[in-house]
Amino acid sequence: MKRFLLHINKVKTWMKYTRGFRANMEPGYLQANVLILHKDLADEFEAFCRANHSPLPLLYRSKPGEWSCPPLAAQADIREDCAQYCVFEKGALVKKVASLAPYTSQLQDMVTFYLGCSFSFERGLTQAGVPMRNAEQGRNVSMFRTSVQCVRVGPFHCPMVVSMRPVPRDKLDVAVQCTHRAPLAHGGPVHIGHPGLLGISDLSQPDYGDVVEARPEDVPMFWGCGVTASEAVQSTKPALAFTHSPGCMFLTDRKETTTAPQTAESGGCPLTFCISQNPLHYSLASETAVQKVRELEQLIQEDPGQRGIGVLFLQDELLRACLSLSHASSVLITTGFPTHYMHDPPEETDGPPGAIAMAAMLQALDKKVVIVSDQRALELNLHIMQDAVNRGVIKSAVPVVSFQNGRPDSALHFLCHDGDPSKPKFDHLMAVERSGRASDGNYYNMRGVNIKHLVDPIDDLFTTASAIPGITTTGIGDGGNELGMGKVKHAVRAHMPQGSLIACDVAADFAITAGVSNWGGYAVACSLYVLNQCAVHRRYVQKGLGAVPTAQQHGLWAASLPSVAKEEEMLHILVKYGVRSGKTANLGLEVDGLTFHPTHSSMIQRLRDLSLEKGQ
Repeated sequence: MKRFLLHINKVKTWMKYTRGFRANMEPGYLQANVLILHKDLADEFEAFCRANHSPLPLLYRSKPGEWSCPPLAAQADIREDCAQYCVFEKGALVKKVASLAPYTSQLQDMVTFYLGCSFSFERGLTQAGVPMRNAEQGRNVSMFRTSVQCVRVGPFHCPMVVSMRPVPRDKLDVAVQCTHRAPLAHGGPVHIGHPGLLGISDLSQPDYGDVVEARPEDVPMFWGCGVTASEAVQSTKPALAFTHSPGCMFLTDRKETTTAPQTAESGGCPLTFCISQNPLHYSLASETAVQKVRELEQLIQEDPGQRGIGVLFLQDELLRACLSLSHASSVLITTGFPTHYMHDPPEETDGPPGAIAMAAMLQALDKKVVIVSDQRALELNLHIMQDAVNRGVIKSAVPVVSFQNGRPDSALHFLCHDGDPSKPKFDHLMAVERSGRASDGNYYNMRGVNIKHLVDPIDDLFTTASAIPGITTTGIGDGGNELGMGKVKHAVRAHMPQGSLIACDVAADFAITAGVSNWGGYAVACSLYVLNQCAVHRRYVQKGLGAVPTAQQHGLWAASLPSVAKEEEMLHILVKYGVRSGKTANLGLEVDGLTFHPTHSSMIQRLRDLSLEKGQ
């Protein structure tokens, strides 16, 4: 009876339907996007849906010539049950019609795909206290064609289309958690923040739907959209195809639901974290994964050297840094603290092991990694890298380069293609136990000795990056005189020995404090592993496209974690080249005056064991 009355009232409600009010006509019922294709294309399109689940969650595939849809609605007739249809011929939209009945003969050889629709979760959002600006303004949602390409299957390929809803900043977690529990209605968002990161240039120019105005406290949130199916039709150019008109979905008899079982595979309750202000960018991870990274962060706060580094600690710096790294495609790492100015080489054993541990995990995650070194130590670091590969510490060699600031724009040209700030070569800069510039322009070790003559101005890369949209920076330190620790310079000056002299003045976006800087590098590698084991985070990074990671990928990531054997081997390599312990200048298996066994080996094993625990 509901479907009969809906059909009778179709003409009366035409304007409401075309303005996107289908959800308000029958609140509480699941809605579906519709695509109708020739049966010869049906198998490949179904595979296309499976590969691109976020924009194309498949609810039902009909048999050829089947008008009804028994699993979704009783007495349905797909030829009449949408308020308006789009007719495509060879990929071109030729007209919009109120009924497909005139095409009945052609439909005998066609298959209907019913796809999940984001209008189905709007009622749940409203009930959870999240305002729907489009409903408030009497408009359809804004929909945009993105620069994100769907996974191609056979002839089907196209950019993903997303719907956008402005959400108050204090409601982001609620909105993510509510939609995460509605996988048949596109699930959680695929992006939160600046539209340019999706290739969207102007939110006031939607490709489909209406302009929806945001309030000052709102953040743009983007979900996969079923209009992606129309884009696929336009790209594939089948002889004949039909879709619903945007905003005029198929209304089912099934009640909306925003409840999905919270299994280990689903990743648990998602949480949002801001990882960049320029451009604005949020990331997601499950509550379980977040807690594990926090435990890793707590572990590395142990202070065996009794330096009092707890006063420099900022919570969740490790988490935010690693969320940012997980989204990066290219990472620049630097290390090197020439504290032993009386020795050759002057480097210490804290720093290089942490840098290579991070590089190994980033490499396993298919990130491009480059290490930048002082020119003075370039040959040394090239030898260390090759030995690390030969001895199984890292799978393949990471390029090692140097930087000298020969002209005012040297840093910009090093970081960006042709010196163009809109074309950065790197998404993230990492410094681990790298000597950092103090406020007077010099570089000091913990004893207050100026070692500027041994240090190249790699700090300039970090200061230049701070003004380049899209490049994020992280510094790891254990005393406050390391590059990036300028973020906590006031605490360094107030609490650390000779802090007013040695404090690094160059801030990073994230400052990770550890009892030993190598531990911070190990924790970054472990946290990246934890985050990429998290289904919530992986889905978000992949924009809801593509397959879940294979067992082989998981195995590769696990094999790239720091281990006692690999890190002991790394120290042997450093000793071979005359690199000494930071505090004592001993040439042996020691870092910061602490022997590898048991101090460092115990920390590595605990970090590793925590990372490999199940239940993320």
